[in-house]
Amino acid sequence: MQVADIINKLELEVVCGQSGLSREVTGGYVSDLLSDVMGNSKEGQVWITLQTHKNVMAIASLKDLAAVILVKGFVPDNDTVAQSNEEGVPVLVTKMNTFEIAGKLYELIK
Repeated sequence: MQVADIINKLELEVVCGQSGLSREVTGGYVSDLLSDVMGNSKEGQVWITLQTHKNVMAIASLKDLAAVILVKGFVPDNDTVAQSNEEGVPVLVTKMNTFEIAGKLYELIK
């Protein structure tokens, strides 16, 4: 499954990083603690968080994550948008809370 498929099925908004919409999704990871994501997420996962600053993109790029989903309508900082576009890691937004989107993502890709 590709990031674009998840966007359509979960009705997510693409904010930036559109060049990465064909990335393959292998799973999901949920955490707001950057060190946790850096230490435990896996390549190809979609990271669900409420963090919006540019360090999110540094970790997403380092771990080769497929995309980042921001919850509760949070939007990325301008620096995050710029880095997302540069790295090609999509940042997606949903109005759902973390519990809701994680459950829907799980059901979609299990």
